[in-house]
Amino acid sequence: MEIRRAAVIGAGVMGSGIAAHIANAGLPVDLLDVPAKEGARDAIAAGAIERLLKTDPAPLMSRDNARLIRPGNIEDDLGRLKEADWIVEAVVEKLEIKHSLYARLAGVVKPGAILSSNTSTISRRRLVEGMPEDLARRFAITHFFNPPRYLRLLEIVPPPPDKTSGEHGEAIRALADFADHRLGKSVVWCKDTPGFIANRIGAFWIQSAAIGAVDGGLTVEEADAVMGRPLGIPKTGIFGLLDLVGLDLQPHVDASLAAQLAKDDPYQPLRRDWPLFDRMIAEGYIGRKGKGGFYRLLRDGAGKELQAIDLKTGAYRAKQDARLESVAAAKAGLKALVEHPDNGGRYAWQVLAGLLSYAARVAPEIADDIAAIDGAMRNGYNWKYGPFQLIDRMGARYFADRLAAEKKPVPPLLAKAAEVGGFYREREGRLEQLGFDGSWRAIERPAGVLLLSDIKRASKALAANGSASLWDLGDGVACLEFHSKMNSLDPDTLQLLRQSVDLVGKRKMKALVIHNEGDSFSVGLNLGLALFSANLAMWPMIEETLQAGQQTYKAVKYAPFPVVGAPSGMALGGGCEVLLHCAAIVAHAESYIGLVEAGVGIVPGWGGCKELLARATAHPKGHGPMPPVAQAFETISTAKVARSAFEAKELGFLGAKDEIIMNRDRLLAAAKARALALAEAYQPPAPASFRLPGPSGKTALMLAVDNFVRLGKATAYDRVVAEGLADVLTGGPAADPLEPLPEDKISQLERQTVMHLLRQPKTLARMEHTLATGKPLRN
Repeated sequence: MEIRRAAVIGAGVMGSGIAAHIANAGLPVDLLDVPAKEGARDAIAAGAIERLLKTDPAPLMSRDNARLIRPGNIEDDLGRLKEADWIVEAVVEKLEIKHSLYARLAGVVKPGAILSSNTSTISRRRLVEGMPEDLARRFAITHFFNPPRYLRLLEIVPPPPDKTSGEHGEAIRALADFADHRLGKSVVWCKDTPGFIANRIGAFWIQSAAIGAVDGGLTVEEADAVMGRPLGIPKTGIFGLLDLVGLDLQPHVDASLAAQLAKDDPYQPLRRDWPLFDRMIAEGYIGRKGKGGFYRLLRDGAGKELQAIDLKTGAYRAKQDARLESVAAAKAGLKALVEHPDNGGRYAWQVLAGLLSYAARVAPEIADDIAAIDGAMRNGYNWKYGPFQLIDRMGARYFADRLAAEKKPVPPLLAKAAEVGGFYREREGRLEQLGFDGSWRAIERPAGVLLLSDIKRASKALAANGSASLWDLGDGVACLEFHSKMNSLDPDTLQLLRQSVDLVGKRKMKALVIHNEGDSFSVGLNLGLALFSANLAMWPMIEETLQAGQQTYKAVKYAPFPVVGAPSGMALGGGCEVLLHCAAIVAHAESYIGLVEAGVGIVPGWGGCKELLARATAHPKGHGPMPPVAQAFETISTAKVARSAFEAKELGFLGAKDEIIMNRDRLLAAAKARALALAEAYQPPAPASFRLPGPSGKTALMLAVDNFVRLGKATAYDRVVAEGLADVLTGGPAADPLEPLPEDKISQLERQTVMHLLRQPKTLARMEHTLATGKPLRN
């Protein structure tokens, strides 16, 4: 079975977000809701689509994807659902409303099509009550996490497996395969238990962390500082997270979970009345979507102040820095955090002691293995480590012994882990997990999944330094990995990149892939190092680094074998430039690519100008030498960053033949396959040359810039940077559109312009501001 068309019923935040992501996969999708009481009957669904185009972060990977979503209503357009291979119900969490809808759908859903619910609180067993048996066999819970585009987890509660084969039916297998390959989801099979996996663990954490902060006398800021980065949890921590998802949602989740759980479940004692929480909801302080929450932004005329609520008095005050020694101590490890005697250390232990032992207690009830639970928390709640990984980081024996010493129960699964040394182990280069029966089981990757972490576990690097490493992927393909902070690029990175090109050639390997599993592919040049060098006027060293980068990237471009870039996350500045020099790019859909140098007061200096110009020249939007120049100028001067790989194609950072992979776990395997395919009869490109307009073209570009300055849309110093960029892209003062200009000439212009701008105080001010704040300075 193949899913070619889908439908979503319910055009709220989740329903429209699910429809948007199905459209991101390239499928046509109907979005239906109830008829509007006034105006057009499709107004509710149509309005939801309009909001998708305005929402930030964007639910759509390309604005054009909105055309794939067809609005409608369940009174007039239910017949459309006969076309759908998959129908997702995302209506209000009331069983009687869902049952009424399913009764209507039973006569519409075509044979073999899948019906699923996005419920997070109602069991599948209750949802299928009264449903025709044939439809029930094709009914599953597909629990997406908000926002559906960005959070990778998809919890599937399937129908019972076939009694003969022990497997799920063809339709459910097709659904899981579609979610994996086309939606890019990390699919976790869940048992039909309250809260499934992620919310069962997550709700316990939220409840215990919030109440624990109140009981422990911590401030909002202190609780978030402890419950955030020290644990590998997003910096929102606990109260920031409640503000993000909405305080008004929590009572519904809590009540539903409590009603379904056994009376002796450890979640039950966590529940209590909290007058402050109730008052905040009643007064509209429900988080970011309301007037504020535990944090609020108070605007007073032209000024504004970020405030936090006092958990004791309920009054707002200016946000304060959390100054806890335990947070600093956490740099030495999780054990150092929970052993610290201050309020933060005691709070961390209290929350983790309850949370992690609860995970160990309920694991066999809610999942098939511990890896599923850890994966659910990483991909659903954006934790860096799941609960069992956290226990291993603390030490399973330490954790169990401390619980026992404090007369707290030690679940059997935890006791076994303490006995054998933890929940995970490496054996003969393979990662294994502890099974619920006490045996060790290899963690098997699905077909088509290749992880660099697995390669690294089983082998030694071919070459390495402090900023990068070269690995053998097998089949004659090598992989260069960046691993500096945020994968910024420095002389060591350039040195190993050049060495890798040489080494792959000497070993007669077939291809090189550039890839890593960091949050960012590369944020570009190490800005701190560049600023330090400029402040000390180390101009020869800076120019040497510029030239080394250009020569190294040129070696990538003209290598006698294909070099394939495989980015995910941010690929900015020099990180974007290395991709532009690759023979092909296989990008994760969530790749954010751009040449951002103008934001720090310089221009791309490692070939980004000439390579983006070359791409624009290959596909010009007009005739003559000027349209490609104008196209590249607009993109670089405004420091545009593609907010998806699809937008990167629209901006020219990716070519028409470059591939986009939705599931990040499948990225490296796809890049390796592309590299091998290219290697079959690979010929490096011929040296590039350009016909550029010269001074007349620069004058035309600067007329447009001057107009932006007059309108207040650009600063006077923006003009200085733009003039340098215009010099590069138009070929300099001696350029003649009738004479071809070799690419080395443009590289020379890049170096000259960067060196000139680095001597300007306002460029240095931009660099300092970006390093300090992470944001550009408009000086």
